[in-house]
Amino acid sequence: MSQLLYEGKAKQIYSTENPEEVLIHYKDDATAGNGAKKAQFEDKGVLNAAISTMIFEYLIENGIKTHLIKQVNDRDVLCEKIDIVLLEVIMRNIATGSLTSRLGIKEGTKLNPPILEFCYKKDEFNDPLINTDHALALGLATREEIETISEEARKINQLLIKLFAEIGIELVDFKVEFGRNPKGEIVLADEISPDTCRLWDVETHSKLDKDRFRQDLGNVIDAYREIHKRLLARKEK
Repeated sequence: MSQLLYEGKAKQIYSTENPEEVLIHYKDDATAGNGAKKAQFEDKGVLNAAISTMIFEYLIENGIKTHLIKQVNDRDVLCEKIDIVLLEVIMRNIATGSLTSRLGIKEGTKLNPPILEFCYKKDEFNDPLINTDHALALGLATREEIETISEEARKINQLLIKLFAEIGIELVDFKVEFGRNPKGEIVLADEISPDTCRLWDVETHSKLDKDRFRQDLGNVIDAYREIHKRLLARKEK
């Protein structure tokens, strides 16, 4: 019988009969401001499970190692059980959000080269921005692991820019997480979805991601459905 191992803001992780595998269940919950703002949107979990699976499959096809095994139903995804590295890895292609307020860069400025940032994955400290030396001092990863994570994040960024450009979307920025699989390899984990990316329509510049919830723009689930529809159409070509 499966056991709940962990519950986050938008997902639950369950054990399986195989001790090296887990089942990730996507919820309909939405949060912002480190959980200060909360809501539920019908079918958000279904959409994110499908979107993330399609994106991970694309990345796997292009040589990125991930924890994904397969999607088993509309909300549940089977994955390798991994030891998460407590680093949130952020790639920024266009200035927006906290970057503009921290550094005074004008909203919408294209960043060349893209900026890679690390945050310490700790809710009680509000996921503070850290650097490599902080990560080493905290024992979050080895220097070699951090180098691998950085290289993979930059590869993933280029692959995702290409993927989203094919469906008329500009990849503004995104957050990913990595972990160690049972072999000790660093692999991409968690999810990639409108919850973890900023996605702007190339023509209208409409926001098609969680910023619609953060900024009370409305039509949150319609934006997620639009991303799902475009990715599915690309996949079915």
